[in-house]
Amino acid sequence: MARRGKKYKNVKKLQPTQVLSLEEALTSVKKLSYSKFDGTVDLNLTIKLPKDKDPKSLKGSVSLPHSTGNAEVKVAVFTSKEREAEAKKAGADMSDLEKLMTDVKAGKIEFDVAIASPDVMPQIAALGKELGPRGLMPNPKTGTVTDDLETAIKEYKQGKMTFKADALGNMNFKAGKVSQTEKELIENVWACVNAAADILGKKPEQILQKVHLSPTMGPSVEVALVFEK
Repeated sequence: MARRGKKYKNVKKLQPTQVLSLEEALTSVKKLSYSKFDGTVDLNLTIKLPKDKDPKSLKGSVSLPHSTGNAEVKVAVFTSKEREAEAKKAGADMSDLEKLMTDVKAGKIEFDVAIASPDVMPQIAALGKELGPRGLMPNPKTGTVTDDLETAIKEYKQGKMTFKADALGNMNFKAGKVSQTEKELIENVWACVNAAADILGKKPEQILQKVHLSPTMGPSVEVALVFEK
């Protein structure tokens, strides 16, 4: 187990032991963050896994209502030769299909998001072994298989993110930045919660077991969400 530093140990003393309301939790997360940079507010949802579905199939995407953007995210677009220039113009960091396929097969994966046009999916199906384990395989459920390349690229550059469940039912989201207002973060958290519920076709209160918030650097707090009746 990694040893915790002095700063972590100091803020750990401030960690609430009780379950907090969303507003209280966000106030606490801001106090518990000890990074010198503007840390991320991480949201972890533990969901009730449906017995009739493979956890790996539970995936989706969400655009936060108050995104700080993510211009640093590298987007690779797998598309036909005729559309490579279009993808590049729209903001893709790489769009040479032949080179991308060669690089991926060689284990050289230098992008954070992979978007594909439907016409090339049969070609890149062979990359499943390399992209699948990293959660990078384009999928219609996450909006990464689309003919509207420009919109997809723009959304991911502006902070849209994909999410999926692990074998234990955990889903992780980056719900914003510590510097954002409480109101913005509350709306972002609910956007993530609702996106998770949508992929299961149920209400949030029907799928959630536990909710935690934490800063990039700092301990987590457990949250009790209040649902509208």
